[in-house]
Amino acid sequence: MPVTIALTTEEKVLLTLSPQTPNGNPAPVDGEPVWSVTAGDVTLDVQPGGLSCYVLSGAPGSSEVSVSADADMGEGVKTLSDIAAVNVVPAEAAGLGLSVGAPEPK
Repeated sequence: MPVTIALTTEEKVLLTLSPQTPNGNPAPVDGEPVWSVTAGDVTLDVQPGGLSCYVLSGAPGSSEVSVSADADMGEGVKTLSDIAAVNVVPAEAAGLGLSVGAPEPK
C-alpha cells in the first residue's frame, strides 16, 4: 500500500528510505536507489547516496513517486520498490494584503 502525502503548491517533503531485514534490522542495498515520478507534476531532488529525496509540489492534482533498489548484495538482482501517492492542492490565502494609498483631493 503506498504512502499518501498531501502538499500545498508552496511545500516540499523529504522521503527517506531505511532498508531492513525481515527481522527489522538495518540492511544495505546494492547501489543507489532509483527515484522517479511515474505520474503527475511533482519534481524530485534526490539527495547524495539516494536514500532520501525531496518531493517538490507542482501544479494541483495527483502525482505518484516510485523508488526501487537492488536488495541482492551478490551478482543477482532482487528489486524492492515502493510508491508514494502525492496530492497537491492550492495554497490558501494567509492574509488579505490590505494597503493604503496616498490621500487625494475629492
